[in-house]
Amino acid sequence: MRANDHPAMRRYMKRIIPITIAYIATIALATALVPDNAPASALTIGLALLPGMAALGWLWAMGRLLIELDDEYLRMLEVRKFLVATGATLAITSVWGVLELYSPEVPKLAVFFVFPIWCIGLALGQLVNRFGFDDAGPC
Repeated sequence: MRANDHPAMRRYMKRIIPITIAYIATIALATALVPDNAPASALTIGLALLPGMAALGWLWAMGRLLIELDDEYLRMLEVRKFLVATGATLAITSVWGVLELYSPEVPKLAVFFVFPIWCIGLALGQLVNRFGFDDAGPC
């Protein structure tokens, strides 16, 4: 069975799409309502928490996928993607953090970008599965 045909993967997609729409909408809302360099207030903190809740929703959906996948091989492919994403994120943020320490002219990396970097790492993990191990079905 292809991964996309598995019932757990279909349920995952039904969860992840609305969460992604909510994330994009809350980022747009916060961008529209909070001016640059705004002081911390109940409004700014509340608006900042909304996309964070969506990010937690993504992690919950990914965890549910691992629980619901009854095919150990498909589960291993997902875990490998998560490991590649985590390793890439740790490597990028660690190297950039050291650059920030010793090179003041290097721009600061906002913590906001850590989760998007991890998501890009998931795509890298999919490519590792596909081309490194000749697995993962269609990209």
